[in-house]
This record gives sequence, C-alpha cells and structure tokens, in this order.
Amino acid sequence: MEVRHLKRGLTLAGLGLLGVTAPVWAVALASLGPTAAAADTSRVPVQLDAIELTGTAGSTSLVPLMAADMQARETAAVDVPAQGGTPIGKPVDDIQFVKQATESGRKEISSAQEALPQLKDPALRHMAEMLVSDHGNANQRLAQVAEAKGWPLPGPRAPDAAPPAGTASADFDAKWTAEMIAGHERSVALYRAQATGGEDKDLRKYAKDTLPTIEKHLAELRRLQK
Repeated sequence: MEVRHLKRGLTLAGLGLLGVTAPVWAVALASLGPTAAAADTSRVPVQLDAIELTGTAGSTSLVPLMAADMQARETAAVDVPAQGGTPIGKPVDDIQFVKQATESGRKEISSAQEALPQLKDPALRHMAEMLVSDHGNANQRLAQVAEAKGWPLPGPRAPDAAPPAGTASADFDAKWTAEMIAGHERSVALYRAQATGGEDKDLRKYAKDTLPTIEKHLAELRRLQK
C-alpha cells in the first residue's frame, strides 16, 4: 500500500517537473476543499502575473510594441513644423518702408496743397505751406536713397478732386487738422520703427534724420487743433 502511494507521488512530481502544472494544481485544489481552494486562488493571479511578465513569450511581444511607439513619437517630433514659419527678411521690410513713406509724403503734400485756398486760420495755412516744403524735401532724399540701392519707387499719385475755392465747410479747418494729425501719427510710428530696426544703414540714417521734422509737425498740429 505504501509502495503504491510512493509511486503515485513520484508520478505527480514528475508531471510537475515536466511543466504540466494545471492538472496537478486542479487535483490539489479539489483535494483541499472549497475553503482552502478559495484561499489558494487569491494567490494564483500574483504567481501567474509574475510568470507572464518574466516569461520569454511576454517579453518578445512587448519589445516590438515599445519600439514602434518610440519610433512614432520621434517621427511626430521631427515632422511638426516650427511655429510662425520663416520670418520675412529685412530687405523686404526696407523696400516696403520706401513705398509707404513715399506714398504717405505724397498724400500729405497733396492734401496740404489742396487745403491752402480753403483754410481760414492763417496759422494753419502757414502749417500747410510748411508741410508741402518739408515733405517734398524728405521725399526727394528718400528717392535718392532708393535709386542708389536699386529699389523701386511707387508710381505717381493721382491727384484728388479738390472742391472749388470758397466752398469749404465751416468746420473744414478742424477736419483737415484732425486728418493731418492722424496721418502724422502713422508716419511717426513708421519712421521710428525704421530708425531702430531697419537693416540698411543709409535708410536708418534717413529715418533718424527725418523723424524729428515729422514729430515737430505733429506737435504743432496738435497745438493748433481746436
């Protein structure tokens, strides 16, 4: 009797060594009863998880997934373009300044010439004459800089249709002054930006030399505003 039990034990142990653990575990649970089986099953997931994480099959399936994920992340990081794109070059900004400054000067000269016969305030008429002279000289200097650099100048400005003399409205002086103030405020901002951030040194010098005159015009127009 004892020999038969010994042979049975050796057989089960041999199966365990060969890796056939499921039948042995099932037989062991059945022989222990419901209470003991419940206690043992609480420990089984921990043992199975440990075996699955450290097993060869689990490792070989996780490594390719991790490599693919890392490759996707690296590709996304390389393919995303930089925010803002390529900045516009300064030479384009310099040419744009020449265009805007020339057109602004021409507009103020034309507006002052058209206003001269309609302005009632002698101080404003004197101011209009000053604008024609100063902006005419400034545009001439700007044209010389642009021609020396080979930069294009905007075409001539078409003259506005001026109302007949003597038909100016009662508030013409106030409207013209307000219009000149707004135009000179834009010109001051344009020239200040160019004087500090322009790329071409000759154009920066022109902006620095002309800015005080425009600021003087603006201060005088504000003083005359009623």
